[in-house]
Amino acid sequence: ETAKLTAALGDPSELAERIAANPADFDARFDLAMLENGRGNRQAAADHLLEIVRKNRSWADEKARKQLVQFFEAWGPMDEATVSARRQLSSMLFS
Repeated sequence: ETAKLTAALGDPSELAERIAANPADFDARFDLAMLENGRGNRQAAADHLLEIVRKNRSWADEKARKQLVQFFEAWGPMDEATVSARRQLSSMLFS
């Protein structure tokens, strides 16, 4: 299922180019996060979503924060990426 979803997201290098050209291209950053998760790069996926939350918490009805929470549930509470990203997210939301 994840492979099908990530295949439809496009080429990661094109998404990275879009982000480099426009760091506020949250659609590209979100898609790249989904691709990274599909490749097993959990920390990279979390980092992209955290960057969206950092720059525009309310983007697309808090889509990045909601996706992070879904990742945390899928990865499990003891996963290294979950622990790290959850700490960063909490810091952003409650500071």
